[in-house]
Amino acid sequence: MRPSPGIRIAPTTALVLPAVGLLLIALVIPMLGVLSRSVLDPTPTLENYETLLRVPAYTKVLLNTFRIALIVTVACAALGYVVAYQLAHARGFAFRLLLIAVVLPLWTTELVRVFSWTIILARQGPVNRALQAVGVLDQPATLLFNEAGVLIGAVHVMLPFMILPLYSVMRGIDPNLGAAAQSLGATPWRSFVHVYLPLSFPGLVAGALLVFVLSIGFFIVPALLGGPEQTMIANLIENQVRRALNWGFAAALAMELLVATTIILIVYWKAVGLSRIGIIRD
Repeated sequence: MRPSPGIRIAPTTALVLPAVGLLLIALVIPMLGVLSRSVLDPTPTLENYETLLRVPAYTKVLLNTFRIALIVTVACAALGYVVAYQLAHARGFAFRLLLIAVVLPLWTTELVRVFSWTIILARQGPVNRALQAVGVLDQPATLLFNEAGVLIGAVHVMLPFMILPLYSVMRGIDPNLGAAAQSLGATPWRSFVHVYLPLSFPGLVAGALLVFVLSIGFFIVPALLGGPEQTMIANLIENQVRRALNWGFAAALAMELLVATTIILIVYWKAVGLSRIGIIRD
C-alpha cells in the first residue's frame, strides 16, 4: 500500500501561521473574553447592552469620542501635510532639524508630553503671557479643562503619526512631474492639485486612518486636559472598572466601541477605496 501523503503547507502559508497564531493569542482570544464578560457578568444577561441603548449619556460619550477623533484627524492632516511637504523637499541641516523635531516627541512618553501642556496652557503659562504681551488678550484665556486643551494636546500627540506616512510617500514622488506639468502650461497651483496631491493621497489616507484609530482610544489627554464634557469612552471604561467595579458593563462599553469603530472603518474603506490606492489589497 502506498502511504497516504501528509498535509502539505505552502511556504507562504507557513510564514503566515506564526503571525496568525500570535493574532489569535493577543487579540482574538482576549476579545472573546471581553465579549463573554459583557454578557455573562455577573449572570447571563443582555442588561449591560440594554443600559447602553437606554441611557443617552453613554451614547453621547461615544459620539463625543468619534467627534474629537475626527477633529484631531482633520487638524493633523492640515498641519501634517505642510510639515511633511517641507520635510520631503528639505536638504542638509534643514532636513535633519525637521526630522528631529518630528521624531523626538516619540521618544518621550505620552504622559509627560500631555502633562507639559498643563503648564504651557495655564492661565499664567507662556501661551497666555505671550498673547497678552502682543495685545491679543486683555486677560488670561481658559485653555485648560475644556475642549480647546484636549484638541491642542491631542493634535500634538498625534501629529508625528500623520507626518511620517505622508513623508514616506512624498519622498518617492518624482519632482520632475510638477516641472513637466508647468512646462505644458499648468500653473504651480494646478500642478500641485492635479499632479502632486493625487500622488501623495495614499500617504494622507494612511495617516488619517492611523491618527483616527489611535485618537479613539485617548485616555490621558482628556483626563488631564479636559473636563466632564470632554469625557471619552476610554475614561468611561476606566471609571466603570476602577470606581464602580462593574466589569460587565465596562466590557459592554469596549465591545460597543469595537463594533462602532469597525463599522466606521468599513465605510471609510469603501468610500476612500483603500484597495485601489494600494494600502489594503482585496
